[in-house]
Amino acid sequence: MSIDETNDVGRLIAAHRAGDTAAWSSLIKLVYAELRRLAHIQSAGRPRDRTLNTTSLVNECYLRLLAPAQRGIQDQHHFFALASRIMRQVMCDYAKERLADKREGGRMRQPVEALELESLEEAGQLLELDDVLRKLAESNPRGADVFECRYFGGLSEQQTADALGISLRTVQREWNAARAWMQDKLS
Repeated sequence: MSIDETNDVGRLIAAHRAGDTAAWSSLIKLVYAELRRLAHIQSAGRPRDRTLNTTSLVNECYLRLLAPAQRGIQDQHHFFALASRIMRQVMCDYAKERLADKREGGRMRQPVEALELESLEEAGQLLELDDVLRKLAESNPRGADVFECRYFGGLSEQQTADALGISLRTVQREWNAARAWMQDKLS
């Protein structure tokens, strides 16, 4: 995003918080490409025939961002950090759904053979990652936030620092520590 677009995002968020309903539509139009970029990062490496593709992920993120609770968005950095978190939640919900389909026995919508083994393994890995990230958040909330912004949101170190209101060096330290902690727990 250009500096002008970033300033516009901040202005539109402020207008939305003040009750300007048209500001939200303008904001989404402005950040749609960036939301698609985040969703593409989330979808990277997954087979193309998935139900949850980049467009679906952006649309679901948009719907969740519409929730009244999201009116507390402070600025563009907070917006993108929140969008990253929502995309992570959407992907985890999707993974839980896929695993539930596998376990439903006679009530399955499709036969077990039709479910991709790779897809189910990936869903299980995503849920395991989510569980370990929750444990990290209990012992190191800032490290978990940094990990979420960097890993799930695809934010740069500087974008993560801006989104979380911390220094670049703190992001670097927390990122390294969180990755090491996560790797140890996932091994």
